[in-house]
Amino acid sequence: MGKKVVRVFLDSNVILSGLLSERGAPRIMLDLLSLGLPFLMGTMGRYNLIEIERTLKKKMPDLLFLYKAYLPKLNLQVILLPRPEEVRDFSGQIAEKDIPVLISAMRSKADFWVTGDKQNFGKMAQVP
Repeated sequence: MGKKVVRVFLDSNVILSGLLSERGAPRIMLDLLSLGLPFLMGTMGRYNLIEIERTLKKKMPDLLFLYKAYLPKLNLQVILLPRPEEVRDFSGQIAEKDIPVLISAMRSKADFWVTGDKQNFGKMAQVP
């Protein structure tokens, strides 16, 4: 019987925070994924990757080289962009910019969703 692989969906802010600081949970998560552990797989949406690159180019262009060097080491499974009809299904339920992230996370079938976005996704993360 094969061992279970724990799938972790990363939100954009985890990558950005992990690049900005050598300490803290985001950096630890990136470092763990960089080890290539056979029981841990990182996933992320194509939308998230586009969002990260746009943010880095606009606000932190000096970190773009670090991002491009670090990203392949994470060996992320990248989830395709959501189809327009999928986005429409969630319209009005959460912030429009977060819909592609939510759809990507759901598609990834991740065991855990790692995000620092408590404002928009905090309620989803709470366990009753």
